[in-house]
Amino acid sequence: MSAMVDLSLIVEEAPLRDAAMAARLDAWVCEHPDSTPFHRPAWIQAVQSGTGQRAIMLVATRPSGEIEGLLPLTFIKSPLFGKALVSSGFAVDGGILATHRKAPALLADAAWTLAEKLGASTVELRGGGAPADWTVKADTYLGFARALAADDEAELKAVPKRHRAEIRKGLEKGLDFEVGRDKRLRDIHYRLYAMSVHHLGTPVFPRALFEAVLDRFGPDADIGMVSKDGVPLSAVISLYHRGACMPYWHGAGEAARAMRSNEVLYFRMMREARERGCTMFDFGRSKAGTGPAAWKKSWGFEGEPLNYAVRTAPGQATRDVNPLSPQYRRKVELWKKLPLSIANIIGPHIARGLG
Repeated sequence: MSAMVDLSLIVEEAPLRDAAMAARLDAWVCEHPDSTPFHRPAWIQAVQSGTGQRAIMLVATRPSGEIEGLLPLTFIKSPLFGKALVSSGFAVDGGILATHRKAPALLADAAWTLAEKLGASTVELRGGGAPADWTVKADTYLGFARALAADDEAELKAVPKRHRAEIRKGLEKGLDFEVGRDKRLRDIHYRLYAMSVHHLGTPVFPRALFEAVLDRFGPDADIGMVSKDGVPLSAVISLYHRGACMPYWHGAGEAARAMRSNEVLYFRMMREARERGCTMFDFGRSKAGTGPAAWKKSWGFEGEPLNYAVRTAPGQATRDVNPLSPQYRRKVELWKKLPLSIANIIGPHIARGLG
């Protein structure tokens, strides 16, 4: 794309294939206090590798080359859901990061210019500041994060009494916990994750997406798994960024609820995070008014509204991939009735266009 120029800043698309440039951008992101794992080049590159959706990093620099802001984007193309630029694709956060006051407006304008060039009717920024004249949605998702306690006992005390009892019941069942990144755990996680999303009536993401995230993030991503007598019950892929642990893609089997394996999984992940030196636990987002949001609140986490800024081309409908939308209710119920084996074949082809 052509550069967008200000007297003090230049906005261009960064060459992510240049390993040195990608490393430089990653270092800048990891130093920024407002950054998330979804701002890292590794995230949008993993999404591109795992789904085929194009990774784009817009960068605002001074004429000297000093980075003053960036915007990670995924160009999502779907025959069912249309075209959109999303920051960041397949993520719960993203948006504009900046250290210069002029960078946010320039990056937002550059994103919209690029969307018009690509034929995308919508640009969605999941986090960061809201550009002027963009529509802000703050009533759909809640984010759940809080500081980790000093130890297991303090962590239990931070949980409201009723749910604390559920955690204790799980801990008494002698469940096994492990963390790793090997093929066995990847196989287990994907099987449990596919089962879980099928129960929710949504298509499963391509396995290649999970593989790419684990491979590109290296030690900053892993899989936690809880089992009983060798039978996997619950598993989650977690991301680690700037002292925060974020359990992100979770899956559970049929026996998980009775065994309280989800309670044990997250409680043990909190310990794992403390041992890694983390100070924050980020439960991620949930849709307001849903069971998952209520469950996270039962752990003592307060939901904070997440602000997503959207710009849509005149006369075009804003892209909507929320499975709770009325237009999808019947499709969700029909999807639940599909045999799991068939859903796992068809699902990734649909889900790679959701983002």
